[in-house]
Amino acid sequence: MKRIMLTIGMAGLALSAPLRAQTDSTPVARAEDVGTLDGMLKAYYDVVSGPAGGRADRVRDASLHVPDARVGIPVRGAGGRPTIRMMSLGEYHDRFGGPRQRPFYEWEIHRVTQRFGNVANVWSTYASSDAPNGSVRGRGINSIQLYFDGTRWWIVGWIFDSEREDNPIPPEFLPPHEP
Repeated sequence: MKRIMLTIGMAGLALSAPLRAQTDSTPVARAEDVGTLDGMLKAYYDVVSGPAGGRADRVRDASLHVPDARVGIPVRGAGGRPTIRMMSLGEYHDRFGGPRQRPFYEWEIHRVTQRFGNVANVWSTYASSDAPNGSVRGRGINSIQLYFDGTRWWIVGWIFDSEREDNPIPPEFLPPHEP
């Protein structure tokens, strides 16, 4: 009998046994963070928010993600061409998780969820400010890929883009009362 290997394109994983998200090194998650998509998104924003001098909650963030989660950061490459910088969650925190130079608070203002079985993609529109629910200094959209293992949700990866003059947020990703 031949053994069939299944390759999953996004993660580039070859599976011959069930995928296990929890490992011995994965921090234990708070039940309220991982039991629902609402809890996941609240925790997703909570871990990066806080006062000047503080840091993102790296341990809590790791408890939300599969160990090999991927993060995509869009950047401008040569000649201003869009490109993507892919990294692990640990690399993301190593690069951007130092002490905040100024307060940073981010929260969800709208969500579009697409779910099939145990897989979900959440388009989460966010706002950021120097104070919790303060005057908005920036907005954008996170695309967050998650899966449910029968017990809890896990973030597999995420990518975002920021709103700019040449990149306005489309109406379908804004609350109904906003233009």
